[in-house]
Amino acid sequence: MKVYFVGAHSTGKTTCARYVSDKYKLPMITEVARAVLSEKEWQLDNLRHDMDKVDIYQKEVFMRQMYEETKYASFVSDRSFDGLAYAAQHSRLLPTLMDPGTLTSYINNLKAPDSFIFFVRPCKATLKADGVREAINWDGVVAIDAMVKFMLQMWELRYFQIPIENMQERIQIIDNVLSLHKP
Repeated sequence: MKVYFVGAHSTGKTTCARYVSDKYKLPMITEVARAVLSEKEWQLDNLRHDMDKVDIYQKEVFMRQMYEETKYASFVSDRSFDGLAYAAQHSRLLPTLMDPGTLTSYINNLKAPDSFIFFVRPCKATLKADGVREAINWDGVVAIDAMVKFMLQMWELRYFQIPIENMQERIQIIDNVLSLHKP
């Protein structure tokens, strides 16, 4: 089983992914963007003005996400293709990342019967500074959310929305969906 949590930043994806990892004993792929920033010793708020660095960063994040997912037969991921929304918003290389040779097999993996995509929608109650982003901006969160929804629909991916902030209700949605999995 492959479980993906997608959506904008500061929506609670990590909390949901940790829950699934613990309950279903799945290895967790943490958000690779933070690892890339740390390895390069870059700060996100300082990165925005250097478009060459932004392009390097966004490409590395997307490629690393795909690579990390190939390491496991089953996992829960705190991201997925939604990194493309950030590449579209902040970099110049979206056409390169959208190369059909790279993207087609990745999208097919997301469409596999054992793949479950949870689209965690934004709500103002979950917005909080995470120590990485320079500021939490509601309009920015909504813009990323809209791009993620566009990609889900464009690629005709099966997904399950989590449109509520209450963790108990989020867990109920997640458990109900994952109970449908037949190994």
